[in-house]
Amino acid sequence: MVEGNAALQVFAVSTKVPRHMSYDRNDDRSDDIARVALVQGWPPATLRSLLARAEYQAARMRAFADRSAGQVTLVRTAADLEAFLERRASDRGLVAAILAVEGAHALDGDLANLDSLDAAGFRIVGLAHFFDNAYAGSAHGVVKGGLTGAGRELVGELERRHMTIDLAHASEATIDDVLALATRPVIASHTGVRAVADNGRNLSDEQLRGIAATGGMVGIGFWPTASGGVDAASIARSIAHAVSVIGADHVGLGSDFDGAVGVPFDVSGMVVLTAALLAEGLAETTIAAVMGGSAIRFLRGALPSG
Repeated sequence: MVEGNAALQVFAVSTKVPRHMSYDRNDDRSDDIARVALVQGWPPATLRSLLARAEYQAARMRAFADRSAGQVTLVRTAADLEAFLERRASDRGLVAAILAVEGAHALDGDLANLDSLDAAGFRIVGLAHFFDNAYAGSAHGVVKGGLTGAGRELVGELERRHMTIDLAHASEATIDDVLALATRPVIASHTGVRAVADNGRNLSDEQLRGIAATGGMVGIGFWPTASGGVDAASIARSIAHAVSVIGADHVGLGSDFDGAVGVPFDVSGMVVLTAALLAEGLAETTIAAVMGGSAIRFLRGALPSG
C-alpha cells in the first residue's frame, strides 16, 4: 500500500489479512498472506512468522532503493529526510519512501520483536489492521476493543523510539485510548471523515481534533469507503472538510495505491485532484500543504533525529 504524493510515499507492509475480509467483522483464523508467501516463493520462515514477513518485505524495499541508483531514498531519520529534500530541489524525479507496518500482530506476540522492526527500518506502526490482535482492537474486528495492557506498553515503547503510531484501521476505543496516552504526534495514514462518509472506518470531527492536538496528521483516502464517492470531487470534499476542522497543516493524502483497492486515478492523475480542490474553494497555499507540505512538517517532528 502507498500513501502520499509522488515525491514522498509511505510503503505499508501487510503481514496477515483474513480471507474474504470485510469492513464490518473479521477474526484472525485465516491468513491470505501465507498463500501469497507460498505462491511467490518467500523464505520458509515467512510461512510461520509474521515478523519474518515484515522483515522480508522491508529487505525487498531496501534492495529496490539500492538498485535505483539514488532515484529512491529510504528515509529512516529526520536527517535522511532533509538530505533527500535538498537533493530533490535540483532533481524533481527523486522519490522518498518510509516503511510502515499494518498491524502490531507483526510482532508475533512479543514486544521484544520491536527491536527487529526498528532495525529493519520501519518508522510507522499501525496498531491494528483488519482484525483485533494482542495489542489493540480493530475497526473491523470481532470485539473492537481498545488497547490491551500489552498495547499500552507498546505505545510507550514506540514513543520512546520515535516510531510513529498509526491509527488507520483502529477501533474507536483504540483511538480514544491512544489519544489519552500520546505525548508525540500520531497519524491516521489512510482514512476518511464521517461528516462526508459516515462509517466505522472513518474519523469523527472529535477524533480529527484529537489527532491534530498531538501535532499529528490525517491522510484522506481515495477509495469510496473513505471518500464517499468514486471521483476526485468526493476526495476533495473529504479533504476540504478535514481542513475546515483541523487546518491544512494536519491534512494530507492517504491514497491507498496498492493495486487492489479501487481508486479513481493513479499518481499520474493528481492534477485531477488539484482541480477538484480548487473547485472546492481551497487556496493554493492550502492545496500545497495537503499535497505534501503537511507531510513534511509532520515527519520533521515525528522521525528520530538521526
